Amino acid sequence: MKKIHIIGLGLLGGSFALALKQAKPDIKFTGFDTNLKNLEDALILGIIDEAKEEPDTDTDVIILATPANTLSGLLIKYLDQVGPNTLIMDFGSTKENLCKAVTEHPKRAQYLAGHPIAGTEYSGPKAAKADLLDKKVFIICEMELTDVHLKGMAYDILEALNMKLRFMDAEEHDRHLAFVSHLSHVSSFMLGKTVLDKMEDEKNIFDMAGSGFASTVRLAKSSPAMWAPIMEENKKNMLEALSLYISNLSKFRDKIIAEDYESLASEMQKINKIGDILDLGK
Repeated sequence: MKKIHIIGLGLLGGSFALALKQAKPDIKFTGFDTNLKNLEDALILGIIDEAKEEPDTDTDVIILATPANTLSGLLIKYLDQVGPNTLIMDFGSTKENLCKAVTEHPKRAQYLAGHPIAGTEYSGPKAAKADLLDKKVFIICEMELTDVHLKGMAYDILEALNMKLRFMDAEEHDRHLAFVSHLSHVSSFMLGKTVLDKMEDEKNIFDMAGSGFASTVRLAKSSPAMWAPIMEENKKNMLEALSLYISNLSKFRDKIIAEDYESLASEMQKINKIGDILDLGK
């Protein structure tokens, strides 16, 4: 493996390149981003060695790390044009629509549907970190549909990055991510909105914002250019997750109205067990 081309030079694409450059310094990285400032920063920061819109014909791996609603078009475009020895991987947070879009493509075996479970609330190449992916989970969907030889090349990359592999089908991936990732971002954005709306009447409200508020609203700093497309691509599962969340919020409010504080305390005590579950998952 000698050459990798990255389309989308933001947090994930940039962190991937920085980490793999350390692990495999002989690989040449080319790349492109429609945001010319991102492209310039990626060159300055050494994320890519050369900027070019189209990958060279001898490129081993093409990485798609762009917003979720752009991935289908890019995937089909590059599957149409690559030679038989090139693998295409994506880093998208949604998988079901993407996998369906290429089900019948004659080069489907040259695509690996991937999702690194890693990120921060920051975006762009300047946010990229060489250790972002270290020891993180990398989900692969429809693993059996990817060519064995090309899949081996992907495994070699992921092993070099010290990532933990998990396998699931695309529908299951999107359903689970709606609850454990996508919903938390919506919740954070709406908490931020609620406090901003209140701030119009009470200017000093942020003087009382402690670490609890800061940690809960942290994700509201995430890129809307990335997250609005995720909501679009995962609409069905997001609506289910939001409906259940809104129902639980309403029940919580109703217990406060009824002054049923004993029941509130009991329910929060039961929910405390999520800490044990998260600790086990580390």
